[in-house]
Amino acid sequence: MNLYSRRNFVKRAAGQPAAFLQAPEPSAASSSPWAARMGLELYTVRDAIQRDEPGTLAQVAAMGYKEVEPSVTYGGLDPKQYRALLDKLGLIAPTTHMSVTPGPDLEQQLEGHQIMGHRYTSVAEPRSPAPRTAGAARGPSPDATKRTCEMYNQVGAVGKKYGIQVLVHNHTTEFERYPGSDQCPYDVILATCDPDLVVMELDIGWASVAGQDILALFHQHPGRFVLWHVKDFMNLQYLFPQPEMTESERQRTAGKWMVPVGLGGIDYKAIFAQHELAGMKHFNIEQDSAASWGSSIAAAHVSYTNLLRAIS
Repeated sequence: MNLYSRRNFVKRAAGQPAAFLQAPEPSAASSSPWAARMGLELYTVRDAIQRDEPGTLAQVAAMGYKEVEPSVTYGGLDPKQYRALLDKLGLIAPTTHMSVTPGPDLEQQLEGHQIMGHRYTSVAEPRSPAPRTAGAARGPSPDATKRTCEMYNQVGAVGKKYGIQVLVHNHTTEFERYPGSDQCPYDVILATCDPDLVVMELDIGWASVAGQDILALFHQHPGRFVLWHVKDFMNLQYLFPQPEMTESERQRTAGKWMVPVGLGGIDYKAIFAQHELAGMKHFNIEQDSAASWGSSIAAAHVSYTNLLRAIS
């Protein structure tokens, strides 16, 4: 295990800024076919995005990333302006976490997404109509999960007109069993969502924190995992012998151990080797805690370099 401390990371970033902020030198890794598909979830660099979105996107492109996934803001730009910015930088954004909201202006939102080149979008989930009463079961019920999935299917049916599918992203709680049941919400999601309208964006990091065998998921549900979030953690083995932990607690604990890709324990070489079985079309590196490492831009660059080396 590579115990790469924040202190050493920041020291290296401060001492060699050019190496972190420029694309890697040509190598066997950077000539890999994967180099043309490397994506970044912009939540990773959200601190920089909020200060200067165009400048941050330029830095992301300079690292070598070819795809981005917006999740915080479009920088006050309208769809045509945002698409023009991406085009100028040689970037595409096939996926977005700037969710559409069901309602009378859904098609207008989807039209904007189409202009920006989005082919997959998250959907704002409906808020609970009333607060949970004392003594009520923790977490969603199977029926509630099914209702949400039917909403995804309905949005996906409208999105089909615009060439857009709905994406469903997971954290850890989707893998926590319903009370008194062997099923978890992710089982219901896979069973209820129409694969022609709704795709899974498997967050491999959070699924791993929840104790899931990623390769087994691919074999059990081939072709369903069209999109991936790629993140990494240290010390995952210490989470699983504690069955008294809820998945929310496990996620909070693991969040402290999130590291740039390649500095943790997830075997992405083996996972990427099964990308065809999974049905993967796009993937985005994400490190929720990147800014806490001293520089989210530097962290994104380390993840880029390490992943490309691992999968080439």
